[in-house]
Amino acid sequence: MFPDFISPEVAAVLGKDPILTSIIRQGQPLPSSKSEDLYYKLLSAIVSQQLSTKVAAVIFARFKALFPDEYPHPHLVLETPDEVLRSAGLSFQKIGYVRNVAAFATEGQMLHATIDAMESEALILHLTQIKGVGRWTVEMLLMFALERPDVFPVDDLGIQNAMKRHYGLETAGKALKLQMQDIAESWRPFRTIASKYLWQSLNNVPT
Repeated sequence: MFPDFISPEVAAVLGKDPILTSIIRQGQPLPSSKSEDLYYKLLSAIVSQQLSTKVAAVIFARFKALFPDEYPHPHLVLETPDEVLRSAGLSFQKIGYVRNVAAFATEGQMLHATIDAMESEALILHLTQIKGVGRWTVEMLLMFALERPDVFPVDDLGIQNAMKRHYGLETAGKALKLQMQDIAESWRPFRTIASKYLWQSLNNVPT
């Protein structure tokens, strides 16, 4: 049986997969990471791209410290000179990306009520209009800030490594992703929860 922190609805679906069942039995409750400030979460995700969790946290803290009350309001991000943003540790490429996010927000494109009402695929299309924001980044917002229950980030290296390890997958590239998606079909409509336990099994949860 599953631990008490797994709801009967989730247990009824994910319990059909014996490997995932074993992973969840050894796991811990999933902390809530829900947030209505998707603009802020997206900035954090951009700054964190291709960095270790520790380095990303340091640079994002420096970035926030550039602004009053440590909050990077969109108009302030757009007004801050490049050299000031560089002083926080942002590359020129990431400066461009955070400005793109800020500009998108000033146009009213990131209101929580609007975004929360969108279906997941529609939201991915909406936010990937922003240069520097890819599908994986939006999937992380869906899974963590919005806590959508049925997102499967097949391109995530952590998920790929976890599934290779636990399911004995030996393929790579497109073949690996097809195998992963086939396995994950049985997890619907709780693929987010399954994915979070796969990350937890590697102790490598995205932030």
